[in-house]
Amino acid sequence: MPEGGMRIGVVGATGAVGRVTLRLLRERGHGDVRAFASARSAGQTLDGDLAVEEATPEALAAGDLDLAFFSVGTSASRELVPHAVRGGAVAVDKSSAYRLEPGIPLVVPEVNGVRARGHDGILANPNCCTIPLTCVLKPLHDAAGLRRVRVATYQSVSGAGAQRIERLRGEQPDEHDLAMDWSWDGDETDEESKIRAETRKILELPELPISATTVRVPVVVGHAEALWIELDEPLSPAQATQLLHDAPSVQVVDVPTPAAAAQTQDVLVGRIRADRATDNGLALFLACDNLVKGAALNAIQIAELVLGPAARPEALLAAQRDGRR
Repeated sequence: MPEGGMRIGVVGATGAVGRVTLRLLRERGHGDVRAFASARSAGQTLDGDLAVEEATPEALAAGDLDLAFFSVGTSASRELVPHAVRGGAVAVDKSSAYRLEPGIPLVVPEVNGVRARGHDGILANPNCCTIPLTCVLKPLHDAAGLRRVRVATYQSVSGAGAQRIERLRGEQPDEHDLAMDWSWDGDETDEESKIRAETRKILELPELPISATTVRVPVVVGHAEALWIELDEPLSPAQATQLLHDAPSVQVVDVPTPAAAAQTQDVLVGRIRADRATDNGLALFLACDNLVKGAALNAIQIAELVLGPAARPEALLAAQRDGRR
């Protein structure tokens, strides 16, 4: 590790998640950060003076990065991530390219952080709905055992990228695209099958029955999820509320909304009540900023978990010691 600290690259820096990643890194005190993007974005500047470099295999394999965050599509990640690892960087990938690959940790630090240290250069960041979902499910499963999960997601357009945000803000957004953005995997969208497979992997419950329905809604930032769960053992709404109140990165509120979750680092959960359609059932509603905890922040937390103090500047460590964070 060079004396100047962690050398970080953000690939896909001009996109919605990439820009939030840059902001969070700056707020956490990281100074040696480089921005990478496609050839058409190379030469732009971000945050006033940060020049965007082209994300080529040669640039990423040059050996001058310790950590690389990837906020690009699946095919681009499969092409570029191995080059960054070959150059000596630890890669945290936010696409679906490596999430279900055997031997590659799929990590939500508050849920299965212990798995992160089993990496071989690549760590996967889960889907933007899977992250808040598992943060809520984990404490309930530990207390009473999950038997069955049903979830309906209401996902903002920022999950589809910066261009979709601009289209929504225009006078005539494309209603068809707002209704459905995903490809089909049999009779499900690929987003629905991702949520099931990723949740099973993170919770280490490979046979857990999970049914998901995903839709895109005309909201700029913030995903919401309606959740119905069946448990092995009885758990009252009051008991569930206390468990979630004590859970890391979870904040219990009366009625979670995407607007309330925007720019926050926690998963908001509320409307915790008995599910009257089944025994040992609970119904809940949650909201999360899909660009922050749902993507960029979770990836940064993975890196900090794996790399320890080297991934966190002294200013942040000092603030933590003084109890300011």
